[in-house]
Amino acid sequence: MNPVKKETFKEKMAQYKNAPFSFVLMVLVMLCAAITAVTLIFIVIYILVKGVPHLTPSLFSPKYNTENVSMLPAIINTFIMTFISLLIAVPLGIFSAVYLVEYAKRGNKIVGIIRMTTETLQGIPSIVYGLFGYLFFVSTLKLRYTILSGALTLSIMILPLVMRTTEEALKSVPDSYREGSFGLGAGKLRTVFKIVIPSAIPGILSGVILATGRIAGETAALIFTAGTGTEIAWKFWKNSGRTLAVHMYNLSSEGLYVDQCYATAVVLLVMVALINGLSGLVAKKLSKG
Repeated sequence: MNPVKKETFKEKMAQYKNAPFSFVLMVLVMLCAAITAVTLIFIVIYILVKGVPHLTPSLFSPKYNTENVSMLPAIINTFIMTFISLLIAVPLGIFSAVYLVEYAKRGNKIVGIIRMTTETLQGIPSIVYGLFGYLFFVSTLKLRYTILSGALTLSIMILPLVMRTTEEALKSVPDSYREGSFGLGAGKLRTVFKIVIPSAIPGILSGVILATGRIAGETAALIFTAGTGTEIAWKFWKNSGRTLAVHMYNLSSEGLYVDQCYATAVVLLVMVALINGLSGLVAKKLSKG
């Protein structure tokens, strides 16, 4: 077979002579993409330049005090908070989306209400979730300022995101996959868990990645629920603890540790990048398998 001939730049420009509006749109799209890329690169370089010189061993001390303002307890608390929040929200979000896409009747009014509710919850400011978490988990349920209160609040906050991304991922699976499975004698449950969900794994993981990023960068909801404890909250059901984002907020608000705040931002940036990269690799391997 003859290889497909690629269009040259001149040939592409010649196509726009009779369609000037399309040319304008192409230029605008390319300009927006360039601005976005430059802005992202600028932010990353700025954080690295301001923060890397101030990364010292004392910032990774096991104990926090006013001299070293160690971020190590906050790093561990961030992982604990992320794990508990995802452990609660991901199964609920995935199973809810499976019901909406695979089991609920199309045109069902209740399904429409659920979808409208999840879209509304996605747009609510995080401080509202924080106030709800404080009133319900901290005060009413008497969980106090603990990692558990913060994780429960964050799980409610990211649940709509996981639901919507999972729902869209399930919808993207062709109906021919389901029909083929039914034709081979598989039941509904086996088709969903053996065919549909594995095919939608990359899209589901993208939602989990977004949820992880939101957890790692959240401050307002956690100040009202998890508190600002400086120790490692191994007993997450009874100990208060700050995440990296809350740690950064406290350092910057005090105005005495601005350099250490930038160093913390570098670590948070690297953490999020590693989590996204690992999740992307897992998604690729699962999609190939």
